Amino acid sequence: TTSVVGWDGVKYIGKTESGEKDFSEIINKALELGGFKEDQEPKEILVGFGHNATLSNAPAIIDAVKSGKLKHFFLIGGCDGARSGRNYYTEFATKVPKDCIILTLACGKYRFNKLEFGEVAGLPRLLDVGQCNDAYSAVRIALALADAFDTDVNSLPLSIILSWYEQKAVADLLALLSLGIKGIYLGPTLPAFLSPNVLQYLVDTFDIKPISTPEKDLASCLEIPSN
Repeated sequence: TTSVVGWDGVKYIGKTESGEKDFSEIINKALELGGFKEDQEPKEILVGFGHNATLSNAPAIIDAVKSGKLKHFFLIGGCDGARSGRNYYTEFATKVPKDCIILTLACGKYRFNKLEFGEVAGLPRLLDVGQCNDAYSAVRIALALADAFDTDVNSLPLSIILSWYEQKAVADLLALLSLGIKGIYLGPTLPAFLSPNVLQYLVDTFDIKPISTPEKDLASCLEIPSN
């Protein structure tokens, strides 16, 4: 560790008398260990589907919905971490039907954004909206689609599957709730400050749904019987 970070039993790299930091020990250890035996196969990821780019295709999206070629939208994203159980989001994304579009953003997208999702109605099935700070774009897309169909966001064929990990995710969640958006699926573990009473209030007022299994939650989103 270095700078303001320290931990018992972990070597700390501070400044030398000259005011510099000496990283030679860790550099030499890295050289000793060597690198990977082989390179990973290169993978290109299509990004840049902020609200301006996505809504420039609004007529095609609206026509695809009205014609029945595009059945549902899933916003799958949020904060991520290494804790077990977070493969839920990969499994969910891979089980989304081929006639649906996945919008994703924030570091939760790295669970599945290297996978091939193909196209639907001439549109990419996976639309990478950006990072967590681009949640505004996702909201703008949802509001624009609601206007196009002369309804509100809660009446759209849209399901929001959010992963929680740190404070920024809570800020995004509160922003969505302030807009009156309901029925959000939240997981894989709920924030510690969500006491039973607070959670019950969110469930009763905003229909917050703690995640269960990808199969059950997907069936619930699409309103089809689950096995």
